[in-house]
Amino acid sequence: MNPGFSRNRPKKPLTDAERRRMLDDLHRETAERARGYRERALKLFPHVCASCGREFKGARLKELTVHHKDHNHDNNPPDGSNWELLCLYCHDHEHEKQGLAGHGGGGGAEETSPTTLFNPFGGLDGLVE
Repeated sequence: MNPGFSRNRPKKPLTDAERRRMLDDLHRETAERARGYRERALKLFPHVCASCGREFKGARLKELTVHHKDHNHDNNPPDGSNWELLCLYCHDHEHEKQGLAGHGGGGGAEETSPTTLFNPFGGLDGLVE
């Protein structure tokens, strides 16, 4: 072992410039990834919140977000089966439910109701003969 080397030696703290650069890189990569699956989700699904059923178009389309049903942002199948479009309010509510799971606030494993109230494709089978 190198006498000047110690596994327990504290690491040199990051400078403000290094910290800013790392955060900028992280934000850029996150935004690029989100743009990719957001654009695909907007092409695949009607521009309707899967929870409250409100329709979004024009400038208000930015209020429609992509929610990962399994809460894994790296799980982005090409068919969009892990996504649902939710408005900002319903998306926040969905994550609040997830955060309260196991703490008496609902969202636990015993819950059998669907995670969303509105299904834009509900009744579609009845239209196809």
